Amino acid sequence: MSSSSPAPGRAVTRTLSDDPLGGTVRRTVLPSGLRVLTEAIPAMRSVSFGIWVAVGSRDETGPQAGAAHFLEHLLFKGTRKRTALEISSEIEAVGGETNAFTTKEYTCYYARVLDEDLPLAIDVMCDAVADSVLAEPDVETERGVILEEIAMHDDEPGDEVHDLFARAIYGDHPLGRLISGTEETVTPMTRRQIQGFYRKRYTPPQIVIAAAGNLDHAAVVKLVRQALRGTPLDTDPAAPAPHRSTTPAVRTKPAATLVEPKETEQAHVILGCPAIDRTDERRFALGVLNNVLGGGMSSRLFQEIREQRGLAYSVYSYASQYADSGVFAVYAGCAPGKVDEVLDLTRAELARVAAEGITEAELARGKGMSKGSFVLGLEDTGSRMSRLAKGELLYGNLMPVDELLARVDAVTLADVNDLAAELLARPMSLAVVGPFDEGAFTR
Repeated sequence: MSSSSPAPGRAVTRTLSDDPLGGTVRRTVLPSGLRVLTEAIPAMRSVSFGIWVAVGSRDETGPQAGAAHFLEHLLFKGTRKRTALEISSEIEAVGGETNAFTTKEYTCYYARVLDEDLPLAIDVMCDAVADSVLAEPDVETERGVILEEIAMHDDEPGDEVHDLFARAIYGDHPLGRLISGTEETVTPMTRRQIQGFYRKRYTPPQIVIAAAGNLDHAAVVKLVRQALRGTPLDTDPAAPAPHRSTTPAVRTKPAATLVEPKETEQAHVILGCPAIDRTDERRFALGVLNNVLGGGMSSRLFQEIREQRGLAYSVYSYASQYADSGVFAVYAGCAPGKVDEVLDLTRAELARVAAEGITEAELARGKGMSKGSFVLGLEDTGSRMSRLAKGELLYGNLMPVDELLARVDAVTLADVNDLAAELLARPMSLAVVGPFDEGAFTR
């Protein structure tokens, strides 16, 4: 269902859906261009409240790499009204929880509280995101924390291999960089640089506020407006920012092999290729294909590599999608001496599906997995809140649950097999972290 925006200058509220599998969803565009979406679920006794900003690591220049993530850390460190301790203690005093995360295309700050404590959560979270002081001592403290986080990440080869694979696909493009930045970019980053990124990027047209649970939409909108009054987000009228451009599309790198030599007990490998972006109509077919290949314990790769041969403890496939690009990949963690066999089996299975397709039984199972995981994922207020925000921020609309399930049901065997023939026949990039020389693998 479309969520087209009104002309700036006045708040406009619309009911987007009254879903039988959910609650009533309403959307208000404030004069500043900030959007507020809620889903009222009276049966719940909690509310999840999130502030989503359409800014991620791909919006950074090279010297800024890590700024969005740095800022995520800093916004909880104190405002003109509250210290860092007060921000955390006020929410924890009522049994609530707060957290945040940064991705390549957006950043989210959220809280989960009892329904009666929603006014407090709105005031605290809006204060933190809108009016952080970014004090110099806090910048230095969090710099140390982030450098430790980067070092810890380097000690997790199962995580590191995903970053290596992103670099193999995207090279020096921001989608190929680490979200956290690197020691070389984080160490010299100044408060002034972070402050500039903050005020330039965190503007009302770029922000979506979403809440789900036992709430009243009009009350949420009123509380948000009160909390933002007098802050830097209390701005002149503007229209919501347009969605992230899909042109020009990201240029991916030719298929490559990247190896990170590391003395590990287990080797970590990812084999994959560029795929489709998140608005491609074939995304539902890709979801089914992913389920069949490596989306669960009944998948082809899990059965072949783990269950029948015992070559790996963990093996799965996944699809990641962005506004203008995407990847499809297979991950496996196995003993170093078994890597060649695991890769041979993986390549053979991908080639088989590309040439022969999947079966009707696999189609039905893959569709059932897609529908079941989606509906089961709506069992808590946090996932419902995320659905509202992502629908608005990434797609510009909130697809009703019944329509989404119908789109999955509409996927045909030909849809999946045509996509498999195109996608899985592409040249594959390989990323490996483990006790190998850089030249140990050839495509």
